[in-house]
Amino acid sequence: MSLSPRPKSPEAARRLKIIQYCPRLRLELGGIVRTVLDWCAVLAARGHEVILVTYDSPDVPADWNGAGPKPRVVTVPPPRRPNGMVGKEALRIWENVLSGGGVAHLHCPWTASNLQMSKIARRLGVPYIVSIHGMLDDWSMAQKHLKKRLFLMIGGRRFLRRAARIHYSAAAERDQAQKWVGGSQPIVLPLLVDLAPFQILPGEGPARTRFPALNVDEPKLLFLSRLHEKKGADVLIEAAALLRDSGRTFKVFIAGSGAPAYQMQLQQRIDRLGLGGEVAFLGMVSGVEKISLYEAADLFILPTRQENFGMVLIEALAAATPVVTTRETDIWQEIQSAGGTIVDNTPQALCTALTRLLDDPGLLTALGERGRQWVLKHFEANSLAAGYETMYGELAI
Repeated sequence: MSLSPRPKSPEAARRLKIIQYCPRLRLELGGIVRTVLDWCAVLAARGHEVILVTYDSPDVPADWNGAGPKPRVVTVPPPRRPNGMVGKEALRIWENVLSGGGVAHLHCPWTASNLQMSKIARRLGVPYIVSIHGMLDDWSMAQKHLKKRLFLMIGGRRFLRRAARIHYSAAAERDQAQKWVGGSQPIVLPLLVDLAPFQILPGEGPARTRFPALNVDEPKLLFLSRLHEKKGADVLIEAAALLRDSGRTFKVFIAGSGAPAYQMQLQQRIDRLGLGGEVAFLGMVSGVEKISLYEAADLFILPTRQENFGMVLIEALAAATPVVTTRETDIWQEIQSAGGTIVDNTPQALCTALTRLLDDPGLLTALGERGRQWVLKHFEANSLAAGYETMYGELAI
């Protein structure tokens, strides 16, 4: 995939100033961070002025200085409390970045500083877009629901309704969220994913070298995501016990990081079920080794309770690895059209699906190739970027 500037719309023919605000840019926090980084890289490569504003940026590329086809990173002082209001110096820097116009794109809607940033944008006449990232999905709204409803009451709903656009990555996300947003202007655009690293796959070697446990003949089942209750690693562990009890041999590899207490809960579940020989934790994996790990797996499994876009699902498909996930993924219909297997979020349903798939190695190969071709066609960066350029171009001042 080429990321060279290739305008495909009248709006893209002019250089746009796009200011992205994402408070924290740590890859361990999940797919939102990966999405924002890809967004910035692709749009900057297409010739636009992209400014990324954040107060926590350990995983931003060190050479993002605005020179050539690279975004520029602007760091503001962090708030005193996590996700709290930022101070006067941060607001002064933000106002300076907005001077001269452009369009602002805000992420992480539950972050209090977004209310401050949007207020300044409105005062300066700079339109802003808000990407919801699944945070208004039904499951998400059921968690800490009183706190979230209070946030909406004291300014969150006004912040969303005054946005020039509310961006959703899938129609299913829009349908769940709009009841909380009301009279806003929704737009559905798939997330802009940089799949350039997947164009030429590295093979299984890098992963097998780093993780010798992969050098086995048994089918390898991979879970790769942030270790959080909603991602469903516990469902996979319970399904693995059922699969083992049916007489099958296999290995489950769990990659990712999360709260130590939750990982301990998962380990205790593994110990209780006697799965120490079948399940292994790999920790955080990134870069070429992550792509190689997808390739080394026979199946990628994300039995999630809520997922907006599921970046890891797109990545696994791009690596020609068949995927299994649930209807709690907002893009489950798209994943199904790519050959993905959609199951109910229960250990028994997952076990049944795994049994069927593992019984047919030829089917796994065919599904893997089908998924790869589908993703490379539907998530071609320049094609998707044109849609965003149209959105930004219609609004930018």
